[in-house]
Amino acid sequence: MNILASIPSPSTGELHLGPLPLRGYALCILLGIFVAVWLGNRRWVARGGRAGTVTDIAVWAVPFGLVGGRLYHVITDHQLYFGEGRNWVDAFKIWEGGLGIWGAVALGAVGAWVGCRRRGIPLPAYADAIAPGLALAQAIGRWGNWFNQELYGRPTDLPWALEIDNGTDLGTFHPTFLYESLWCVGVALLVIWADRRFNLGHGRAFALYVAAYTVGRFWIEYMRIDQAHEVLGLRLNNWTALLVFLGAVAYFVISALRAPGREKVVEPGAADDTAGSDADKADADKADADKADADKADADKADADKADADGAKAGGDKADADKAGGANADGDKAGAAGGEKAKGD
Repeated sequence: MNILASIPSPSTGELHLGPLPLRGYALCILLGIFVAVWLGNRRWVARGGRAGTVTDIAVWAVPFGLVGGRLYHVITDHQLYFGEGRNWVDAFKIWEGGLGIWGAVALGAVGAWVGCRRRGIPLPAYADAIAPGLALAQAIGRWGNWFNQELYGRPTDLPWALEIDNGTDLGTFHPTFLYESLWCVGVALLVIWADRRFNLGHGRAFALYVAAYTVGRFWIEYMRIDQAHEVLGLRLNNWTALLVFLGAVAYFVISALRAPGREKVVEPGAADDTAGSDADKADADKADADKADADKADADKADADKADADGAKAGGDKADADKAGGANADGDKAGAAGGEKAKGD
């Protein structure tokens, strides 16, 4: 093959932090979750919610999502764990890879619903806030497949071909992990733009994320060569992407007709907290202003007292001068009298 360039695969799927080994796949998943929660929290606060609410609900959503992702993978690829010569215990080794996004989102939504219900928050509003973050989490998480040398596409000699040497395949292949990662970044940017431009609400930003992702997943899935179940000539994930796309578009249209615009309140009581904080700040500012006025009044009083003291001192000096002048006048008068007397004598 005439390879101008290629993307090398890691020689190992582990990173070592001193003596501590860390699976590259797990690191990508954790980093993706962190980015999703961070961005989701910023968007939630901007929509009028409390800081920290996204994190509290993520405590429910993330474990549910991980379990759902693993269940979908194990069920749809059961032959990898329960076939002849396979060890069913490997089904629990999530750190070795194998999370189905469909199951992760589906069961993760159940966990998010539980968390939202406990906080009295509408799930669609929460879903809108975290939608771009989920796309970025997927973009980061796909690099875990790069560490594991898995889920690549057909052989190719393109300059960006992925080098694979995993004991099963050897050569250069389409880097479908990279295609999906870049696509997910584009989905995140699309959702952020559309949300600002059209003021999306009531779950429509989330529906747009799902629809846009499934479009990319359909053609990327079609390029993959890993073993998968097929129905009518299409991989199972292609059918899943198609059905989920139709569901997301249907939800978007129906939601837009029934509840146009965005929710005015996404978290009960959050506005009161903001108003209270603003009132406290206003009180603090007023107290500072009052203190400044009091300090100025004290300074003015001090200046007045100083002026009075200076005036009194000046008056005293004048009185002393007048008294001295009187004394001199009396002395001159006495001297003149003495002189007249002497002259008379």
